[in-house]
Formats: sequence, structure tokens, C-alpha cells
Amino acid sequence: MNGSQPRAALPRRTGGYWLQLTLTLAVCVFMTVPVVLSVLAGLTNNIFVGLSSGLTVRWLAEVWSLYRNTIFLSLGIALACLACTLVLGVPAAYYMAVRRNRLTRVIEELLMLPVALPGLATALGLILLYGGWQGLRTSWMFILIGHVLFTLPFMVRAVLAILSAIDIHTLEDAAASLGATRMQRFFTVVLPNCRQGILAGALMVVTLSVGEFNLTWMLHTPTTQTLPVGLADSYASMRLEIGSAYTIVFFVMIIPLLVFMQVLSALGARTRRHAPRAQAAHDDATTALPHSADTRHA
Repeated sequence: MNGSQPRAALPRRTGGYWLQLTLTLAVCVFMTVPVVLSVLAGLTNNIFVGLSSGLTVRWLAEVWSLYRNTIFLSLGIALACLACTLVLGVPAAYYMAVRRNRLTRVIEELLMLPVALPGLATALGLILLYGGWQGLRTSWMFILIGHVLFTLPFMVRAVLAILSAIDIHTLEDAAASLGATRMQRFFTVVLPNCRQGILAGALMVVTLSVGEFNLTWMLHTPTTQTLPVGLADSYASMRLEIGSAYTIVFFVMIIPLLVFMQVLSALGARTRRHAPRAQAAHDDATTALPHSADTRHA
């Protein structure tokens, strides 16, 4: 015998497997074909003639010359929105996780109202409340306020889900017994343990802020157009090829950002997965060292 073990038999693929695979592929095709056609339209000389008219990048150059300010403004608002939701959402989720009572449940439901309401209704309320402040109304800060209201629940829910899954009270009591203050416990115990929730919330906040249209359409001014508003304007007032080229710019901007944040999330999950193993190996080695020394001494 050569000592090799028999290979496990592969599970038989039934009709249900092929049905699920077919349905999944059909959904993927249904979602990606319009995107592919839009990209091709932005690279075609004349969309009505088709690819036979030749490929070009002049529509991309025209979009860059006309709408590049909207791209930078969208990125700036998304990053500012992320900073605001981190400062507001993480402490709020921590408070609601530590003090689970009727009041925190009411606060949690109130935070979800901007998501449940149409974006136009939320924007109208902001205009009625702050529209008289001319300096704010014509500033990008006005759009930022609306984006924070819309995205804050996603950050709170993501962090709260992680904090609810761990025994945060025991961890805090252990840190307090070692003399850690409340601020020290928050930064050295709470934040490291909810890192995955923060990354997941950050991914949702940035993508939702960059792509938000309904609320932004009501809050923007001619000098504060964001990327989705510029995209709608290009489709309404320009050639179809320019609108499609604008879509390409949107993809080029958002896809690397999504990939980067997904990599960060995967690295964080891998670190959490390997940390207990490394700690266990360290504990075993520490336990074995005195025993080995005693044996050598004997």
C-alpha cells in the first residue's frame, strides 16, 4: 500500500443545483447587460449607428471638462458624511447597546425615519427648517446635512449589530477592574471589537452618499451639483453618449473605492479569525516553557 487515502466522492449535482445555477446566472445577466450597453454607448461615436460607427473617448473628455467639479464635490461630501456618521453613529450605537431599554428602542426607530420616508419629503423638511439661512442653503454643507440624516441609521445599525453579538458588559467590567476609565474602555475595548461593524457601516455610508439622488436633487443649487445630479442633467440636456460616458466615470470612481473597502473588511475579518489561534498558541508555548526548563534542570 502506498499509504494514500481514498479521495472523497464528490456530491452528485441534482436538478435543483442546476436550476439554482441557471437562475443565478440569469439574474447576473439581467443586472449586467444594461450596464455593459451603457458603457459601450459612452465609447461609441454614434449610439444610433452602433459599434460600426467606431469607438472613441471624446465623450469621456467632454464629461470631464463639463462635470469634473461634480465628481470632486461628491467625493468630498461622501468623506465628510463618513466622518460625521462615525463621530455621531458609533457612540450612539455604543450607548444603545449598553443601555437597552424602551428609550433606546424609541431612539433607534426614530433614526430609521429618514430611510422610511421618501428622500424628497426629507429634503422638503430641511428646506422648510434651514432654507432661510442663505449662506447654508447655497452651500454644500446643506447637502451634507441631508446625507448624514439619510446614512446615519446604516452606520448605527451596523455597529449595533456587532455590539449586540458580543458580551460588551463583561468586557467593560474586566477593563474597569483593571482601572480603565470610560473613555479608555471605549477606545481600547469597544472600538477594536466593533471594527467589522464600522467597516461595514462605512462601506454603506460612502456608497449611499455618492449615489444619493432624490434628496440631493431637492437640496442642490447650480453651484453644488453632485455626481448623480450631474448624471441626470447630462442625460436630460446632452447627447445620450455623454450621459453614458458620465456613467463610465461614475463606475471608474466608485468601483475602486468599493474594492478597497471590501479588502479592508476582509483583512479585518481574517485578523479576528486568526487572533484566537495565535493567542492559544502563545498560551501553549508559555505553559510549556517552565516544564521544559524543569526537565533540562533535572
